[in-house]
Amino acid sequence: MDTNAKERATNIIIMVVSNILFAVAVTGFIRPHGIILGGATGIGLLITHYIPMKLSVMVMILNVILLAIAYFFMGRKFALSTLANSILYPAIMYVFETFFVIGKLTEDAMLSAVFAGVLMGVGIGLILKTGGSTGGTDVLAVVINKYTHMNLSALLYMVDAVIMACQLLFSNREQVLLGIFLMALVTLTMNKIMILGKTQVQMMIFTDRTDEVRQKILKEADAGATLFKIEKGYTGEDGKAIMCLIPRRKLYDMCEMIKETDPAALWTVSEVNEIHGRGFSFERRA
Repeated sequence: MDTNAKERATNIIIMVVSNILFAVAVTGFIRPHGIILGGATGIGLLITHYIPMKLSVMVMILNVILLAIAYFFMGRKFALSTLANSILYPAIMYVFETFFVIGKLTEDAMLSAVFAGVLMGVGIGLILKTGGSTGGTDVLAVVINKYTHMNLSALLYMVDAVIMACQLLFSNREQVLLGIFLMALVTLTMNKIMILGKTQVQMMIFTDRTDEVRQKILKEADAGATLFKIEKGYTGEDGKAIMCLIPRRKLYDMCEMIKETDPAALWTVSEVNEIHGRGFSFERRA
């Protein structure tokens, strides 16, 4: 199997697992406790509160309508990018509602909000990390953004806020507060998942033994190094600073190496969330 085929297969598996997580969160934790929610599922919860029908069927109907809106306003390419998850998610939810009924997984509403938030955040994060789209009411925000040029992130939150506000008609204060907490946890978890495995440590090293430290970074730490010409603020002398990117596990050894080589050296350490390029997102030169 070639690399592209493996990548496609991996993305399909991630898409299926992500939608399973999302469906479990809704059917096992959110709906049984009446926790409010945004998105197409939130609209589905609102409608099915007054009209007795399966939530999965209503979400499927809503997603089909939103797909039609996406096709009409945003074009075929955009609609196709949201098609898979828009259909797969309610289909999996239908299975959990009909054939493998999950029911209420815990009697504790707070615990339900925590688990639902984490599961949904992981699911959405994995989909976005592989370049997918969750579809749903995101389509409305994108369409509004196209014609009004309003901030897209703000529109996404506004759409969810309106949907959640409509559920206040039949929700108590605890369900509302848990819904707000859940959405915050979804965002936090999603952001963590999207940068998972990509974080590195950036070191900026200022030393009078530049060449010696650089050679040790290249040979002993097996890391890259970039030199910057600098001017020292106090003395006005010219010098060089070393910048390198390393995995967190190498940080201690790197600091010890610098101290041994030049006890008077100064260095800073900061976290980098994502790196692309040779030696990181693809192989370095031999």
